Amino acid sequence: MSDLSRLHPGVITDAASARIEHEAVAPDQIVAGAPTTGHLVLDDDGSRTVGVWEMSVGAMRDVEADEVFVVLAGAATVEFEHPVADPIILAPGSVVRLTAGMRTIWTVRQTLRKVYLAP
Repeated sequence: MSDLSRLHPGVITDAASARIEHEAVAPDQIVAGAPTTGHLVLDDDGSRTVGVWEMSVGAMRDVEADEVFVVLAGAATVEFEHPVADPIILAPGSVVRLTAGMRTIWTVRQTLRKVYLAP
């Protein structure tokens, strides 16, 4: 991993253009299309992780971890199966908090990239 894809005090890391390798989503999680996902850990001090996550066009189910994220690019809708809540529409600048155990469906219309902070 390049030094430019890690967080260093006083140095800019370009999360918007960092190279992320994708993998196919597990068949039992796919709702529509053939989405892929990938992530890059920028910093992990043992008590919290900062990273970049990306998903290609398509739809998938997921069970969430505790995290706060900011969308950098793309367009998507997240539906909440449990706990039941209104869907949210994600666009660049969206800031969202998820809690562990939330069951979601992510429908990505344009490749979605987010920076996340998780314990």
